Amino acid sequence: MERIYRYRMTTTSGGNLSIREPNGDIWITPARVDKGNLVRNDIVCVHSDGTVEGHHKPSSEFPFHREIYRCRPDIRAIVHAHPVALVAFSICGQVPNTRLFPQARSVCGSVDFANYALPGSEQLAHEIAVAFAKGGHCVVLENHGVVVGGSSLTEAYQRFETLEFTGKTIVKARMLGEVHYLTDDQLARSARRRIGLGDMPALPATSTEKELRRQLCEFVQRGYRQRLLISTEGSFSARLDRDSFLITPSQRDRATLEIEDLVLVQNDACVPGQLPSRASRAHRAIYQAHPYVRSIVFAHPVNATAFSVTKHKLDARTIPESYLFLHDVGRVPFGVPYDTDTSIAKYVSLESPATLLEGDGVLVVGTSILDTFDRLEVLETTAEAIINSRALGQVSPMSNAVIQELRAAFEKPATC
Repeated sequence: MERIYRYRMTTTSGGNLSIREPNGDIWITPARVDKGNLVRNDIVCVHSDGTVEGHHKPSSEFPFHREIYRCRPDIRAIVHAHPVALVAFSICGQVPNTRLFPQARSVCGSVDFANYALPGSEQLAHEIAVAFAKGGHCVVLENHGVVVGGSSLTEAYQRFETLEFTGKTIVKARMLGEVHYLTDDQLARSARRRIGLGDMPALPATSTEKELRRQLCEFVQRGYRQRLLISTEGSFSARLDRDSFLITPSQRDRATLEIEDLVLVQNDACVPGQLPSRASRAHRAIYQAHPYVRSIVFAHPVNATAFSVTKHKLDARTIPESYLFLHDVGRVPFGVPYDTDTSIAKYVSLESPATLLEGDGVLVVGTSILDTFDRLEVLETTAEAIINSRALGQVSPMSNAVIQELRAAFEKPATC
């Protein structure tokens, strides 16, 4: 709950979480207690016989938690909150289309809708249970918010966060133009992506590798705090030498990543049992083609991703910093990062360090972890500024003369 509150996905008085024990006991957040300052002892246990154990009353929304667990034995944890984007969908009687990008679909599945009923009422519990009985895990509540279930609280949270991110991206993308959703064939293509690396022995880490691990872990967590990455999406790597690099693991929460979780990939092999990002082959192709690239990130910041799911160009000729860090932002056709060949490498370089991945976020490279992260931040702030400017009037990009002046004054050779 602290994590949900910290990222403004609920309010002091809003939202509730629960976990069901195998014996039927339900642990749930309390009623009328500040969500920003909950401690362990505030959580209430409602036993299977209906008796309550704890210092507070259980959440007034307990009835729908109980009914979801009753109709869905596979669900062991529930997140309910009022994040802004999903509330926007709820008050318009709509649900986010999770075909926006592959991870949204695979994490959230399709989204159902529950009709309005009085909060805390048995009628609301019935409406939500009917929606969950269809087999999905995400339900938007009319004029209320969202409820998400999972086999664990971590899984439920990750679905919840991914769904809110999807909703935010759709809202931003609609400000730009028509939103393009993925077809069945495109989703199937992304699902076929495999890592398939060889095996290598575990070797003691050098001091250089240890320092690189520390930096990479620090910036992955920072990227999550800055909302440039989400818990279920984004890969970040750093080159160790000509034939090896460190990369984030697959299926690990980016917010809680530890140094030892990072995977060393060397000559297309890694230590058995480790699971590098599914994008590791694409990272390797870029490193092989561009010797001076030292770090790579595939990410899904909301505003830049909004450009990737529309045909609108992300023009970095807005302010000097944007153009100097990004140059002309390109676009990669959907699915190229999944291909087994090395074609992804031709779309990015230190001369063109940022590009949109159609239907799948953005790709940024740099000369160091810091340089790559900085460019990613600039890309996202530029995208947000462009989207916001549409409410004000016509954007006036910098002229070709200004661009030439900037390049002459500030650009350095790619090898520096």
